[in-house]
Amino acid sequence: MSLNPADAAFAEALAARLPPGRVRPAEARDLDEPRGRVTGQGLFVATPRSTEEVAEVVRACGSARVGIVPRAGGTGLVLGSLMPEGPAPLILSVERLTAVRGIWPAENVVIAEAGVILADLQAAARDAGRLFPLSLASGGSARVGGLLGTNAGGVHVLRYGNARDLCLGVEAVLADGSILNGLRRLRKDNTGYDVRDLLVGSEGTLGILTAASLKLFPVPGAVAVALMVVPSPTVALDLLAVAQAQLLGGLTAFELISGQGLAFLSETMPEVRQPFATAPGWVVLVEASLPEGADADGAMAALYAAAEARGLVSDAVLATTKAQAAGFWALREAIPEANRRIGAISSHDISLPLSEIPAFLDRAAAIVGGFGPLRLNAFGHLGDGNLHTNVFPPKGQTRAAYLAEAPAIQEAIHAEVVKRGGSFSAEHGVGRLKVADLARWADPARLQAMRSIKAALDPLGIMNPGAVLG
Repeated sequence: MSLNPADAAFAEALAARLPPGRVRPAEARDLDEPRGRVTGQGLFVATPRSTEEVAEVVRACGSARVGIVPRAGGTGLVLGSLMPEGPAPLILSVERLTAVRGIWPAENVVIAEAGVILADLQAAARDAGRLFPLSLASGGSARVGGLLGTNAGGVHVLRYGNARDLCLGVEAVLADGSILNGLRRLRKDNTGYDVRDLLVGSEGTLGILTAASLKLFPVPGAVAVALMVVPSPTVALDLLAVAQAQLLGGLTAFELISGQGLAFLSETMPEVRQPFATAPGWVVLVEASLPEGADADGAMAALYAAAEARGLVSDAVLATTKAQAAGFWALREAIPEANRRIGAISSHDISLPLSEIPAFLDRAAAIVGGFGPLRLNAFGHLGDGNLHTNVFPPKGQTRAAYLAEAPAIQEAIHAEVVKRGGSFSAEHGVGRLKVADLARWADPARLQAMRSIKAALDPLGIMNPGAVLG
């Protein structure tokens, strides 16, 4: 169904339906994406301050058949929050929906609006003596609406789960302008279809998330962080099994770092301190969070001793201060920025059954080698099976010389992932970048069910047109 552009006449009519200052011209920050490779389009941005104002915007767009592109922190990597082609959409920013509506520490629940920045939500939880555990590198700019809209993951999924696992209820505006009032603080609610889980991860294609009730947790009393050198990803998985057995639920993060990633840091960000004189081939960042009074450092030392006795690790550095632990995490979180500075030819956010990962990485290296002397950097959340497997030009060359190979590289990598029972989109979503992948690799019955749901909830096709299903 064809849509109309959000032009000056529409913007003027929309502004007349809202309080002053709610519609503004689009700026560069509304149209960019983190990697700087694509620019979106859109002439105007709506910035509602309440759920009722969001509903008024959606109703206006429905009446005029104008597409809506929701925008939260703009940190997504799959073009879910910008639209490069088609009739200019209205950009609906949640930047003014920034209230933390309430915190119930005894219940371990917080209700936050969609525009609340992750770091601010974490701070509000800390002030209440609680932890909101979702953690990722873009925490200073990512917002609640985008985190839930994409079902974001991050470094603590191993223990606490994805964004969907942390969500108890949502408030949202549906495509017809009606408001879904689902901000329950319940752990159990078996009253029919779970519309909450449908909206979380839908990337704004079924409705606009305006607020959510989210789970909180006790703040760990003792945290230990270590970098451990392993000879291979296979052995890293053996170490994971030992860590899970010894820490009995206290394992918070288990991140794989490759020697190539460390080399990229040395090449582009020499100011990032690396604790090993010679970069190892593979390193695992291990974090354990234990209750007050527990000896987390002792538990980490015991884990290293047990792993060394089994021949799983050859070296390690255990953080002895909070500053040193923060430095280890800074090293891990600097890797994506180093990748960006090198310039990836093709990037892959994949997940696999854990036992498939070593063979996949061997096969991926062979696939990439078939395209020339390219560099492969595999890193990420080994504990939950999610790795970022990115391909780069040879040292001294730029990505531009190899961009023609990018589609074939991605095709081969994703085919290998799917063959091994994995996913080509582990935590970033589908957006507009992976629409063709979804059409090709998704189970046909599931894909048809998704299309039926989209048609039922958004018959005019105004909600984030072109995203997820194309």
